[in-house]
Amino acid sequence: MVVQDSADAGDPRMGVRLEPFLHQVGGHLSVLQYDEHTVCKPLISREQRFYESLPLAMKRFTPQYKGTVTVHLWRDSRGHLSLVAHPQKENREPFKVSPESAAVAMWQTLQQTTGSGTGAHPLGQQQHTQGAHVLKESPTKALLRSEFHFSTQVSSLEDANGNQVERRSFNPWGLLCHQAHLSRLCAEYPEDKRHHFLLLENVVSPYTHPCILDLKMGTRQHGDDASEEKKARHMRKCEQSTSACLGVRICGMQVYQTDKKHFLCKDKYYGRKLSAEGFRQALCQFLHNGACQRTELLQPILHRLQALLAVIRSQSSYRFYSSSLLIIYDGQEPLEMTPGGQHPPEASPMGPAVPHRGLAKVDVRMIDFAHTTYKGSWKEHTTYDGPDPGYIFGLENLIGILQDIQEGE
Repeated sequence: MVVQDSADAGDPRMGVRLEPFLHQVGGHLSVLQYDEHTVCKPLISREQRFYESLPLAMKRFTPQYKGTVTVHLWRDSRGHLSLVAHPQKENREPFKVSPESAAVAMWQTLQQTTGSGTGAHPLGQQQHTQGAHVLKESPTKALLRSEFHFSTQVSSLEDANGNQVERRSFNPWGLLCHQAHLSRLCAEYPEDKRHHFLLLENVVSPYTHPCILDLKMGTRQHGDDASEEKKARHMRKCEQSTSACLGVRICGMQVYQTDKKHFLCKDKYYGRKLSAEGFRQALCQFLHNGACQRTELLQPILHRLQALLAVIRSQSSYRFYSSSLLIIYDGQEPLEMTPGGQHPPEASPMGPAVPHRGLAKVDVRMIDFAHTTYKGSWKEHTTYDGPDPGYIFGLENLIGILQDIQEGE
């Protein structure tokens, strides 16, 4: 249900002030935190209908769908913009965002350094803290490509190939997407325009230091309704990346480094450049906490991936174009590890791997279904037979690479 209560709609005290979701590692649409266990994102009708008609077997591999809310821009007394959501009447008590919230503090600092938050001076027009060059790209591209340091706990290193390795106390991608989204809303709509957002389970809320790998799955990324220009652009990206040879590519990553107490972060531009061997090395890096390889995570991750593969094989007519797969584990190591960490918890196919006391837990979730199609889907252009071959190809290769890593090859 979407709330349309005009008496309360303009009053932020009756709504939920949304904060940037600091653990967004990929994607171009802004994901926002609604409360501790819920995130929200701009509503796309095809994605909403997918969640509403989701097969039972897939529910354990997707975020729980919690409905929709209306969202509007709100400007405070200092001219800073926020997004405010209005909850359903039967759940009127709003979530209180603490003034000490890390996301709120960082976002307020960001707005103070970029002007009033109206989008007139987007991040892409600000100087890099490490140099004097000014980005000349379009505002959105500049925001998503920029390398601004929002924290003093940041250092930039280059590997042997000259690729930048980011180490940050938090992942900046969500803030960049949020700034781009606000700039777009300000440029294209009046401030009192109501926008519809999806409410979804926050799948990383159980984790103290969530390590997240965002994988774009399949050999094809464009939807059936894509224009010829968009189709050609996405096909070119697939051909030039591991999407073509492996059926999977990295869209984003954050790994908690226990020795330095910060996240190592990678974005989609890094993922597009990887070769098949580079992809394998990136998976190894995802499992490395800066001090050691978390080999005890491999078996529960493989159990979840193999269970997902069985489910995907059973879904006739589904094509998960442009969807992503998240692999998640806690960078906070268990207090009690078995000798050598060689006895991981059993990964239940019905949910995240449930650890024995002191052992790690992992999760695997599918997200982003704006271009998913299936028999009977909304505005269906083409009906397909059998399961999604590109997605299965990517999952099989991912499982094979992780098995090779597990066996020490």
